[in-house]
Amino acid sequence: MIRQKIKIPVKDATNFSFAACLPFLGRSDKECLHYIQGDKLLKMLLVAGEPVVVEITAGTTAAYLQATVLAPAGDPVPEQPIIDYITHWLHLDGVLQPFYDYTLTDPLLNGLAQAYHGLRLVGMPDLFEAISWPIIGQQINLTFAYTLRQRFITHFGYHARIGETDFYLYPHPAVIAALTPEQLTPMQFSRSKALYLIATARELAEGRLSESQLAAMDYEEARERLIALKGIGNWSANYTLMKYRRFPQSVLLEDVGLQNAIKARLQLPAKPTMAELQQYTAPWKEHAAYATFYLWRSLLPQ
Repeated sequence: MIRQKIKIPVKDATNFSFAACLPFLGRSDKECLHYIQGDKLLKMLLVAGEPVVVEITAGTTAAYLQATVLAPAGDPVPEQPIIDYITHWLHLDGVLQPFYDYTLTDPLLNGLAQAYHGLRLVGMPDLFEAISWPIIGQQINLTFAYTLRQRFITHFGYHARIGETDFYLYPHPAVIAALTPEQLTPMQFSRSKALYLIATARELAEGRLSESQLAAMDYEEARERLIALKGIGNWSANYTLMKYRRFPQSVLLEDVGLQNAIKARLQLPAKPTMAELQQYTAPWKEHAAYATFYLWRSLLPQ
């Protein structure tokens, strides 16, 4: 069988490494929206309203990635939605050299560019996923957050078995909007989280918040709009704006992972205070999102 192959261009290719992205993508064994098999990344996408499974690999040069359509078999599928999704997901249109240059001037960040060269800020092209994931992860450890997320996806997301692998799409807002809290609490969601997830899904399903609306807002407007949602605070809003809108100034001062990474990098006796965090991060400005992401990466095994 001849499978459809799609080339996905990479901007600033000298500062891109597909291999450097895989450890972050594979950080949890509870991940069910994508899978890593050796040097291959497998994912189901929604393309023109239909589920499509692609296998993503490095190209013969760093200038592109290659996506091979594994399912459905038969007629070719539209290429541009696949290119757009993977470009957003792996930030293939990003330019890292200014950030890399900046790290040389910041004692907290110096060395990270060399350690993780080519790592791009892995995003979330789906708005509902980007908003609901920080709701799921509030006030619990990351391992349990991934367990709840896996239950959420496998219970309410679209599912298809291709070969020996179960693929899922993230739950659609309309599906979650129709739930009651009693359908989520048996999965160990707190009642408040269940209410927040359903309320957020209704905002999207009923058109009060949309991708086009958020796209028209600057950083402050978008942050205020998200904070107005039930269950979304400054941390959750900035997480969404970093992962979905890719605002470079997004910084998550309340993030435990960021605090632990700074503590480890500077060999502090305790996690930094909020005043210390503001002092450390104030110079980052347009490098804040990437600085945060690279510090998160420093917490994972090499």
